[in-house]
Amino acid sequence: MFHDPMELSIIITNYKNPELLKVCIDSIRENITLHDYEIIVADSETEEKTEMMMREEYPQIEFIPSKKNIGFSGTVNAGYQKAKGEYILILNGDTIIKKDSIEKLLSYIKNNPNVGIVGPRLLGFNEKPQDSCFRFYTPLTIVYRRTFLGKFGFAKKHSDNFLMKDYDHKEIKEVDWIQGSAMMTKKEIMDKVGLMDEKYKLYFEDVDWCRRFWEKGYSVVYYPDSEIYHYHGRGSAGRSVIQSLLSNRLTWWHIKSAVRYFWKYWGKPLPKHN
Repeated sequence: MFHDPMELSIIITNYKNPELLKVCIDSIRENITLHDYEIIVADSETEEKTEMMMREEYPQIEFIPSKKNIGFSGTVNAGYQKAKGEYILILNGDTIIKKDSIEKLLSYIKNNPNVGIVGPRLLGFNEKPQDSCFRFYTPLTIVYRRTFLGKFGFAKKHSDNFLMKDYDHKEIKEVDWIQGSAMMTKKEIMDKVGLMDEKYKLYFEDVDWCRRFWEKGYSVVYYPDSEIYHYHGRGSAGRSVIQSLLSNRLTWWHIKSAVRYFWKYWGKPLPKHN
């Protein structure tokens, strides 16, 4: 007998945070109105307490553990290999779903076939909007955001451009890239673009992926009518550059990923869009 494909697969990526993961899963179940969907949890460097929680409290959810730290891109790709949905929603385990947020993203991407990725407005738990959409990095973006130069006016102007401060973020807009904490795509399109690049272990996976969607002729859209809460730790920011470079491995990961990204696209023009 022929079975229609499942409508939506929700891939939740997790790293050593079972408490927030539980809140994320429960928020989906409480707020989603779709019936034809599945949840897949892909876990990196799995701890026993996470595995126990998934096996005991969520036995019907597909759980993909990993002994190694396979990074954000590795967990997304592992989840995708198991996904049966026509549409794919990727969520960080530190997100919380609001009423209708998933349905709004799904409706938009269904009605706009040239959209490759759509992402919501991310909110902190204090209801304040987070930076959710961006222009593409240049090497100067990294320098200004990681050194004392960022305090100067010319650097702030550059950073404001990167953060798209020239528009109010209340309107639907085609953007260079959206934060990977919450993004929806279509399986058919994802098959054409390819999986996330697993050479990025942390940072730049979402930038790289969105750029590849644009290169294949699919747009990336920021869709603020949908809102999702996101616990944003900002692990690699908020310290002096010397302290960070000496003691914060997240900063090193960011710089390492930036070097890989700029090397990969060296000499290639940025994809054009409106």
